Amino acid sequence: MMVIPGFEIRSGPPSIALIMTPTPDSLANKPLYLDDSLLVIVKPSGLLAVPGRGADKQDCLSARVQARYPDALIVHRLDMATSGLMVMARGLAAQRKLSQAFAARAVKKRYIAVVAGRLVAPPDDWGMIALPIIVDWSNRPLRIVDHQIGKPSLTRWRVLGYDEAGTSTRVELEAVTGRSHQLRVHLRELGHPILGDALYAPPEVQAQADRLLLHAWSLRLVHPVTGEVLAFESSAPF
Repeated sequence: MMVIPGFEIRSGPPSIALIMTPTPDSLANKPLYLDDSLLVIVKPSGLLAVPGRGADKQDCLSARVQARYPDALIVHRLDMATSGLMVMARGLAAQRKLSQAFAARAVKKRYIAVVAGRLVAPPDDWGMIALPIIVDWSNRPLRIVDHQIGKPSLTRWRVLGYDEAGTSTRVELEAVTGRSHQLRVHLRELGHPILGDALYAPPEVQAQADRLLLHAWSLRLVHPVTGEVLAFESSAPF
């Protein structure tokens, strides 16, 4: 195991091997965690997770990581506009095990977002959004809710607080399923789009932030070789 200088390591409960939180002096594009099987890195907003179509879309997180660690392989993605924690496998065997863990929903991911309006907290602290999502084929890459042919999509959410004027709400989100744009679509459907969302928010909500205010802050998974539970944290930069 290698821990990169510039990160704080804190002891967790006995079942958790490590909890790490980036410190302000951590270097950009440095892995938060690195060993022979996987690495964890914090993706900035505005950077693709994987290459896109066209020569102007080849700069991405996976390419930057693979330039330094050629065996690093993608097992999940974040939207270009979303920042936060991503895990990459090192080698095909680790990729297969981690991909199976994601497919089985054994990897737990939580996000922080700031949404428009005052979102009322659910009575039991955590609420659930269950709305089926499918690609909007005539308006790709947008997604829409379709109750007939959409894929089941589940998001847990809770209120963390409000701004002083009461015009926006800070929320924590757990993506139970992992559909593309799931969190953005679900919050828009609640009537509380994410600030700075250029795809799903109206112009006045887009204008309230210079980026999408969505950050993958917490990641918990079982190590594909050792079986240890690893937990990582990255504070939201907004």
